[in-house]
Amino acid sequence: MNAELVKKALEKVVNANVLVNLISRRVRQLNAGGGGLSRPLIANVENLGAADIALREIIEDRMGFEMPDIEVLTRPNGKSRKKPQHSARNKTGPADEENVANGFPARKETETSS
Repeated sequence: MNAELVKKALEKVVNANVLVNLISRRVRQLNAGGGGLSRPLIANVENLGAADIALREIIEDRMGFEMPDIEVLTRPNGKSRKKPQHSARNKTGPADEENVANGFPARKETETSS
């Protein structure tokens, strides 16, 4: 690939990852042969590889693309979430009250004489 063609194509596409995807898809189409999509969309393709042809097609606006709109994702708040069914069993109360949720009575301290 010609570095100058890559720089010019990046000015059109802006995102390098999108450029790589466009080029790789177009190279596959050019190498497949047989159909209308496998013919170059530009004239004078002598001594050019498939990637350089794809880059020139992008630079000369022969091949287009659309970037999807960016959607802002929101994190769900805790109010609308359902609590797990087991959450009531895991609650613990103060030590001097009975902890009925766990099925254990509170510990009673006894005085021992020494």
